[in-house]
Parts: sequence; structure tokens; C-alpha cells
Amino acid sequence: MIITILYYVLAAAAAGLIVWNIFKTKKWQEEVLYVVVLIPFLLRLLRLK
Repeated sequence: MIITILYYVLAAAAAGLIVWNIFKTKKWQEEVLYVVVLIPFLLRLLRLK
């Protein structure tokens, strides 16, 4: 149970950092790359995959 909670906390932290980088960057190519990287983290947080 605790490991599962820690797993989701880490996934949420990583997703938060990726979102922060999306808003911080000015190049649209990097924004697209960050969105592609963000998708698996969002799927994990929503328990879809």
C-alpha cells in the first residue's frame, strides 16, 4: 500500500516537473516533445495503463 502511494507521488512529481517545463520553454518543438513524454505519466496517474 505504501509503495503504491509513493509510486503515484513520484509519478505526480515527475508530471508536475514536465508541465512546468512545458510552460517554461519557448520552442514549440520542445513543447511537443514534453507532451509526448507527459502522456505515460498521466496514464499512470489515471490508472489507465
